[in-house]
Amino acid sequence: MAEAACPASCGELIQGWLQGGEKLISCPIDWYSTVSVTQGAPNYQLERPLMRKALKLTLNYFKISSTFEAQLRIEFDSTIPVAKGMASSTADIAATIVATTRFLEQTISEQDIALLCAHLEPTDSTPISTLALFDHNRGEIVTKLSGFSSLDILILESPICVETSLYHLIDRGQALRDSAPQLETAYQTLRVALDTQSPRQFGQACMISALQSQKILRKPRFPCLLDIVERHDLYGLNVAHSGSVVGMLFDSSKHDIEAVIHDIQGIATEHYPNFHLTKLVNGGVR
Repeated sequence: MAEAACPASCGELIQGWLQGGEKLISCPIDWYSTVSVTQGAPNYQLERPLMRKALKLTLNYFKISSTFEAQLRIEFDSTIPVAKGMASSTADIAATIVATTRFLEQTISEQDIALLCAHLEPTDSTPISTLALFDHNRGEIVTKLSGFSSLDILILESPICVETSLYHLIDRGQALRDSAPQLETAYQTLRVALDTQSPRQFGQACMISALQSQKILRKPRFPCLLDIVERHDLYGLNVAHSGSVVGMLFDSSKHDIEAVIHDIQGIATEHYPNFHLTKLVNGGVR
């Protein structure tokens, strides 16, 4: 048996028009999809459809006959919410690619993992071992960035589901290009934050991008969430630009997150009924 795990993402740190096209920087968190590949007859009830497609792509990448896939069994373990903007599909696909690669006793680069993921759908940068400016449509790593030492994230999960494929049908080209100057500011602010390990500037960069995202896919009660960030002196918030989750950025040793949750429940329970405490982690398939 061969196994691999890929992290989920709490939306994106930033996403928008950068360097001539739409790009993103995912927000990998300590929540994983784990996939195993073993020799045996497939049980399609134990896998998701994109996993089988990812396995076939991987066999093709290594020039192995597609008929071999009928001899491989896929199983997975994931509680990542689906269609919320948490990179659940990317985690499933990337983990399957790497588990298949390990089963074949082969190796594959991060860039090629990303390219294979993008064959199936616009993908996240979570399979990359560092934070990265990433072309999610082409699956290309534009710039690898440094990591961040420590950051807690409170995920606000909405009941709203947003299918990635449907989001990408939205005519958003003009809105993205109009926001290009703000996104460049967000990107440069994030780079300074990473260089200086400043959580304040980190949060500021995320909020600039989140505000621009409101023009395309609005998050319910967003002004109230900004007020809570200010009231509790949190570092900021980030959003799933093509999904429905919101992340509150904080430090568990400095902020009373239970008080934050209490305030959110007081104004937006119907919009964000579920909460998850997570941490920012390095990306990359384990």
